Amino acid sequence: MTQQTFGPVMIDIEGFSLSAVEKQNINHPNTGAVILFSRNYSSPEQIEKLIIEIRQARNGHILIAVDQEGGRVQRFQHGFTRLPAAATFTDSPELAESAGWLMASELLTIGVDFSFAPVLDIDCGISEIIGNRSFSQDALLATQLASRFTKGMNNAGMAATGKHFPGHGAVALDSHLTLPVDNRALESIQEKDIYPFKQLIAEGLESIMPAHVVYPKVDELPAGFSKKWIQQILRSELNFQGVVFSDDLSMEGAASIGSFSQRAELALSAGCDMVLVCNNPTAAEEVLSSIPVTENEQREQRLSRMIGKPHLTRTQLMQSQKWQVISKQISDLCYA
Repeated sequence: MTQQTFGPVMIDIEGFSLSAVEKQNINHPNTGAVILFSRNYSSPEQIEKLIIEIRQARNGHILIAVDQEGGRVQRFQHGFTRLPAAATFTDSPELAESAGWLMASELLTIGVDFSFAPVLDIDCGISEIIGNRSFSQDALLATQLASRFTKGMNNAGMAATGKHFPGHGAVALDSHLTLPVDNRALESIQEKDIYPFKQLIAEGLESIMPAHVVYPKVDELPAGFSKKWIQQILRSELNFQGVVFSDDLSMEGAASIGSFSQRAELALSAGCDMVLVCNNPTAAEEVLSSIPVTENEQREQRLSRMIGKPHLTRTQLMQSQKWQVISKQISDLCYA
């Protein structure tokens, strides 16, 4: 039997093991990845077994992802080093690269391919959903810290994902709950918010996630559904060659687009390589069944760069002096 390639949909699962229906969904030709959440995690040993089960359920390639930024957004905690919020590194810039390496190394040993990190949003002091998830309110410093964090991830064997293009930090509303609108002109966004994306793209950033935010001075559609943002600005003007992941299509910031199948269709036609459908199994099945099954060599090549490349087993990592020193440094920083 021919092995399936990466499909264009990222789905999730309910618990600590797979149901029969989840196994079928994972093996659907349109599935390309599974994202894990806190509800899927009880220990490093359990999550490693679950990831093996996910891979065994698919006849072909599949990516395993998680949100493990640190601070408020760290899905796996017990058994993993507690990571501080990105803004913490403003006062300890020398540890940003070490933190990226640590986060990535720990995940890679249990079979996760990548974490959706780093956040490249510039905090403007008004967004509660971003806030200290941003490295800094200063675009230059945020870029420098994110670059170091990304370098650490890459050195561990993990690809990075910059989010949320072109910047979510200047709106107060949470796109999980509503559709934020950023009324600034393109020039203003380019001067500040796009700067980290531009710099990290030049350094080889592997993937980007657009924001569920409308920038009406540029386009009436949210960035993740906009050909102008993805194809014209991100691909053509910034020359981004990596993966574009949609943000979760179940978020309220995507609801204005229409049904779940309509959201997926528009995001993919706008230029996303993969769409996320989380916390709604019915919606995920709707999207999987509605998208035509097609092979896409360019998408396959881009997504293949997201495959994790672990250098050590979990036991080898934890026995290494490098991990022991850095884990203590980051823990101390987190609880300082």
